Amino acid sequence: MKISQRPFGKTKQGEKVTLYTITNDHGMVVSVSDFGANIISIMVPDKNGTFADVALGYDNVKQYEVNGPGYGSFIGRHANRIAEALVVINGKEYKLEKNDGNNNLHSGSTGYNKYLYEAEVFKDKDETTVEFSRLSPDMEQGLPGNLDLVVSYTLTNDNELVIEYYGVSDKETIINFTNHSYFNLAGHNSGSIEGHQVMIDSDEFTLTDEALIPTGEFAKVEGTPMDFRKMKKIGKDIEADYQPLRVAGGYDHNYVIKTSEEEAVKVAELWEEKSGRLMEVFTDAKGLQLYTGNFILGNENGKEGYCYQKRDGVCFETQYYPNSCNISNFPSCLKKAGEPFESVTIYKFSVKK
Repeated sequence: MKISQRPFGKTKQGEKVTLYTITNDHGMVVSVSDFGANIISIMVPDKNGTFADVALGYDNVKQYEVNGPGYGSFIGRHANRIAEALVVINGKEYKLEKNDGNNNLHSGSTGYNKYLYEAEVFKDKDETTVEFSRLSPDMEQGLPGNLDLVVSYTLTNDNELVIEYYGVSDKETIINFTNHSYFNLAGHNSGSIEGHQVMIDSDEFTLTDEALIPTGEFAKVEGTPMDFRKMKKIGKDIEADYQPLRVAGGYDHNYVIKTSEEEAVKVAELWEEKSGRLMEVFTDAKGLQLYTGNFILGNENGKEGYCYQKRDGVCFETQYYPNSCNISNFPSCLKKAGEPFESVTIYKFSVKK
C-alpha cells in the first residue's frame, strides 16, 4: 500500500488544498481531497487489466467550489430533501435554505462538500485510511448543535473503498450523511450509463409527490419499472410511461433496503458488460437513493476536458429516507445530544467476464 500527497490548488479564500492518493497492492487508486472530503478519482482495472477512472469529477478545486451536480461529494448535515425546508426539533421550528424549489436539498447551497477538513492518515499492511474531520458549529446550515464529524476513506487490498461516517452533537439535531459519487464503469468520459446493469435488493421504494418529497407511502417494485431485484439495464425502463419516472426524469428514488445496524450487507450491484467491471455496494443504512444523473446539464467540462451529459453517471446514495425528520413512520435521522451517528458504506470493485 502506498499513499502520496500533492497540492490541489487554493480556495477562493486562499486556503491550500491537498489531494491524497492511495494505491493498493493491485494498482487500484483512490484520490480524495481535504476540500469537501470529496472523492476525486477511482482508478480500477477492466477484464483485460486496463485501468480507467470510473468516477465523474473535476481537475481543479475551483470547480469543486461550485460543483452543482455534487460529483464525489460528502453530503451533510442532511442528505436528500426536506419538505418546505423546515424541520421541528424539540418543538422548535428551524427554517433551512430553499434551494430546491420550496424544499431543502442536501442541506443547502453550502453543504459539507464546500468546507476544508483536517486530515489524518493511517497505514496498515492491507489497508490505508485518510480521515477527514471538522466541527460543524451550532446553526450552520440553520441546524442546531455543535457537531463533531468524521468521514474516513479506506482503500483495502480487496479493492474495497470503505466510507465510514461518524457524528455527534451537543444538541438534538438531524444527521444524515451520504456520498454523492457518480459512477461510470466504462470510464468517467465514456458517455451514457444506460447500458450498465443494476441490481438492488429491495422490494419497496418510497413514493414521492411532484417535488420528489416522499408522501410517507411505500410502493412495491414488483411489476413496475422500479424493479431491480434481478440485474437489468438502467435504460430498459427509464423512459417508461410511469409517473414516478416521469416526475423525476429518470431514476431518482429511495429504495427501502434490508439492513441491520450491526454490519454492512450487500444491497446493490453495478456491472458494465464491455469492460467487465463490477461494483458491489454494501451498507448498514436504511435507504439507497438510485440517481441516474438526470439533472446533469451538459454545460461545463469535467476531468480531462470532457463535457458530461445527462445520465453519464449513476449514484448509489446510502441514507436515511428523504424527509425522514418530518415523517413519523420513517426511521428517524434525529439524534439526541451525545447520541452518535455511525454508518458505513463499501464500494467493492472486481471484474465479471
